[in-house]
Amino acid sequence: MNIVWTWDVVRRIIEVLWLINIAFAIWTVFRTRRDIASTWAWLLVLSLFPVIGFIVYLFVGRKLSSDDIFSIRDERQRFRKRVVARQEDLLSKHKLLLQSGRLARARQLATLSSGLDDAIVTFNNRVKVFIDGKKLFTKMIDDFDQAQDHIYVEFYTFYADELGHKILAALERAAERGVTVKVLYDLSGSRGTTYKFFAHLEELGGEAQPFNSRSTKRLSTPRLNYHLHRKIVVVDGKIGYIGGFNIGDQYVGKKAKFGYWRDTHLRIIGQAALTLTGRFAMDWNMTCRKTDKHRVDIKKMVEQLDIKRPADPNKDVVMQTVSSGPDNEDYAIRRGYESIISSARKYVYIQTPYLIPEESVLEALIVAARSGIDVRVMIPCMPDHPFVYRATEYYAKYLVNNGVKVYKYNHGFLHAKTMVSGDNLASVGSANQDYRSYRLNWEANAFAYNEKLTAQLKKIFEDDIKDSTLLTPEYFNQQSRWRKFKQYFSRLLSPVL
Repeated sequence: MNIVWTWDVVRRIIEVLWLINIAFAIWTVFRTRRDIASTWAWLLVLSLFPVIGFIVYLFVGRKLSSDDIFSIRDERQRFRKRVVARQEDLLSKHKLLLQSGRLARARQLATLSSGLDDAIVTFNNRVKVFIDGKKLFTKMIDDFDQAQDHIYVEFYTFYADELGHKILAALERAAERGVTVKVLYDLSGSRGTTYKFFAHLEELGGEAQPFNSRSTKRLSTPRLNYHLHRKIVVVDGKIGYIGGFNIGDQYVGKKAKFGYWRDTHLRIIGQAALTLTGRFAMDWNMTCRKTDKHRVDIKKMVEQLDIKRPADPNKDVVMQTVSSGPDNEDYAIRRGYESIISSARKYVYIQTPYLIPEESVLEALIVAARSGIDVRVMIPCMPDHPFVYRATEYYAKYLVNNGVKVYKYNHGFLHAKTMVSGDNLASVGSANQDYRSYRLNWEANAFAYNEKLTAQLKKIFEDDIKDSTLLTPEYFNQQSRWRKFKQYFSRLLSPVL
């Protein structure tokens, strides 16, 4: 039978194929439970890009396997059983967060984080803020050289570049001294870094493995949408680091594309370092289920959790290390952000490289601004991901038009993830103000309750304003139609960016 290939026949074939594609797209997206915004975004991608869209979904859109979710939750339960008894006694024993007035917000946020993430409240921490990568990593290497028992390193990015080799050399020196060294990193965030990079460290007795991967020799992961985005270091259970810096040359200003890298990280001496040990142990041990690495025994760490009242409330920082990830729907960090914003009485200052907030956070910011709260958000002046930056511009414009002050940081690339409010509320960590950090990435933040630390972070924000431009409606109105189109289109894809 000969087919006459007329335009009408071709059109009908295209229509049939398009209907099949739509049906398959609907089946693909709705077979897994996800929120409405993500559902519509994936339907848009799969409908507009029939072949490419499904390839992207194969690597990016699929949810975690039930085995992965079980493993992660099981490790969390193991940890929780050991520490929950101590956690239940903390707030009843210590009156610091039980007072009324200006401490009521701290009590509210601490209780929320404890309920959502079993986040232990620690009281006797000394904290130093780093906003310059060179100073941060110089101090970190010095701590590695002084380590006596163990070093735990967990980063989204561990590049095999100049800085990466410096950090690795310090870890190798520690391993050679007999210090237990463990390195956990994200495969996608550490592109170009293979298992061979850590070969000598392992010859010396250290261990390194990519998060949630069955083989250290893999160069990619089937589910690229879920990243270990935490940036955690623990030395001897006494010193901890948490914040936004990764290990790579751009983080010390050695990439011309970005210039000066403006980030925020905390160095902690005190009990909060032990809670970071617990977070590392859960992530490491879950991955060990797929590899032959040695697990971290948290028994000793739990025994050391002898929480004491601060000797000096002005210097000792009350702190929780709060984590979130795609393995649960508690969204502890995002809800912590919402609590800080919605309870603000004077101001809320936020720094984030990516501004693609969920509706709840977006509305909380607008309600606060419309209520007379001084709400300020600072974003970078340049993109490191084009689509993400255009979506950031869209939401920046929306916030500006609704009373929020948005600043564009001009002195290099702003990568800090901070929030400060009132007299004694501050958050520093790895979680951005975007859908990915809220739902898809494994994140970790420090929520701190201390006047001096909050005042310091507030001043840092105010100093950064001197190198920033206040965005106005006129700024956005002058942009080209093509740029505005990219902003609107990127906004539609924001749940999958």
